Amino acid sequence: MHVPDGFINAPVSAGTGVLAAAAVAVSLRGARRELGGGPGEAGERTAPLAGLVAAFIFAVQMLNFPVAAGTSGHLLGGALAAILVGPYTGVLCVSVVLLLQAVLFADGGLTALGTNITDMGVVTVLVAYGIFRGLLRVLPRRRSMVTGASFVAALVSVPAAAVAFTALYALGGTTDVALGKVFGAMVGVHVLIGIGEAVITAATVGAVVAVRPDLVYAARDRLAVRLQLRPSPLSADPDPDPAPRPAAAPAPASPAAPAGPRRRSTRPLWITGLVITLLCAGGLSFYASSSPDGLEKVAADHGIDKKAEKHAAEDSPLADYGVEDIADARLSGGLAGVIGVGATLAVGSGVFVLLRRRRDQTRHEAAGARTAEGAPTAPPATEG
Repeated sequence: MHVPDGFINAPVSAGTGVLAAAAVAVSLRGARRELGGGPGEAGERTAPLAGLVAAFIFAVQMLNFPVAAGTSGHLLGGALAAILVGPYTGVLCVSVVLLLQAVLFADGGLTALGTNITDMGVVTVLVAYGIFRGLLRVLPRRRSMVTGASFVAALVSVPAAAVAFTALYALGGTTDVALGKVFGAMVGVHVLIGIGEAVITAATVGAVVAVRPDLVYAARDRLAVRLQLRPSPLSADPDPDPAPRPAAAPAPASPAAPAGPRRRSTRPLWITGLVITLLCAGGLSFYASSSPDGLEKVAADHGIDKKAEKHAAEDSPLADYGVEDIADARLSGGLAGVIGVGATLAVGSGVFVLLRRRRDQTRHEAAGARTAEGAPTAPPATEG
């Protein structure tokens, strides 16, 4: 659903650009809490995985799947990102992907970048996260319910994005088309695409829940294991009136026990996820459907693309997800995918690590200020 240049007029494109910039600014502040907060060290574990989530979304978006005759679809990723790393961080994940796709691969217009971030990032994240959290409040507290809720949230988020695009086109479309027919076609085909999105999202969330449920940000409060200490019946004294017993001698001091449970490393999951991501982008992408995606098909059938403009980055050496001057299609596409994964991982991880460090720095400064305010001051000296 990457909107190209020329579909939406300049005023509306500028408006969505402002809206997207505001959403990213708010998300930068909110992501600092998600990456540096949370129960225990949960927030700190989110930062190294957020860059991988962005790279995974980039890779899986290359895997177009057929949904109807002559039409394909691909993952949008807003639901997956919101559930795994939080809504604010999720908006940033999708925004990084869309930015790199537009600049490096000429996928999605540059003047339409604000439209794409608003539609594919903000709308999908808000809708999916709201539905997911709402379902968790009413569903039984089981892991399978988390996977099921992610399926429903992802399914609804895709046609919601289609509705949002239709609304934007009604405000600033560059061609005169029957909006009712466009609305029906967009929602209809994107319900089918939403099924694919739901399957991918539920499978990914379910896999993470199975091995590391503490890393599913949006469901941590539902998946947390609460331990309760209860007295054992074997420890009850059967004598109702026991005689006084002499106090036992104090036991020798033992080394202090650790303050909490040992932190589990995220490295195995990170490495596994990276391998899967590279396989998707570098290998499976060759077998993706070559049919136009849902928006492209609707645009061609209803004349939305009459005023589409050439992409400013169409001469990029990676345009159309192929490496320039490499004739072999499999090698060209696979190498472009691997380059894209590397770029997304580097940019995304860099942004999220900086945000987490900024959060830590702010905490240390605040703690230092509180310490300075509470420190006792020396009494003034008196003259003898």
